[in-house]
Amino acid sequence: MNLFSRYDGSVAFLAAHDDDWARLIDLVGPCRHDPKAAREPYEALVRAIAYQQLTAKAGDAIVGRLKGLFDNSDFPTPEDLIAAEFDQLRTCGFSASKIATIKAIARGTLDGLVPTRDIAAAMTGEALIDRMTGIKGIGRWTVEMLLMYSLERMDILPADDFGVREGYRVLKSLPEQPKPRDLREISKAWSPHRTVAAWYLWRIPRERGNVLK
Repeated sequence: MNLFSRYDGSVAFLAAHDDDWARLIDLVGPCRHDPKAAREPYEALVRAIAYQQLTAKAGDAIVGRLKGLFDNSDFPTPEDLIAAEFDQLRTCGFSASKIATIKAIARGTLDGLVPTRDIAAAMTGEALIDRMTGIKGIGRWTVEMLLMYSLERMDILPADDFGVREGYRVLKSLPEQPKPRDLREISKAWSPHRTVAAWYLWRIPRERGNVLK
């Protein structure tokens, strides 16, 4: 069985939604969303901060340098991050604000504010968002990445994400991006397949203009 065949129903649903979605899916091809279900929320949150507002290549480099600071595990522990010197983390490519946030995540993990994966799996998305955004520097988008890529939730639409909003603008040939609150309302029609919808919106080719028409 193809690893990605689990998305076939979602892809068919979106393709049947309207002609714009059908053209987009035909252009991009099958959904290749690839969550990392084995990761604990702690690691997923730290990784999300590393990639925030950066290209995937830049985020990969930062995470690689971070892991290179510690040779005692596949990923630094909360204790590692708390003990790490500011200048060490700066050499990885983290900004000062991101360093403060990943240290807050580490402390929140040790304090029990960041739940284990088993506990998180039993919580609703909104409950996790409410809980995690209590950590300084953690916003809704960061928790939505955790929900999509670590907890494999299938109905998450990160409406604050620039790429998602820009993707929808191109999809519908709009003069400007929709506001996050408006896109959340629009996206209700894509439920319960909004994670796959976000995956496709992220992949709309923009550099050549709207190629969907």
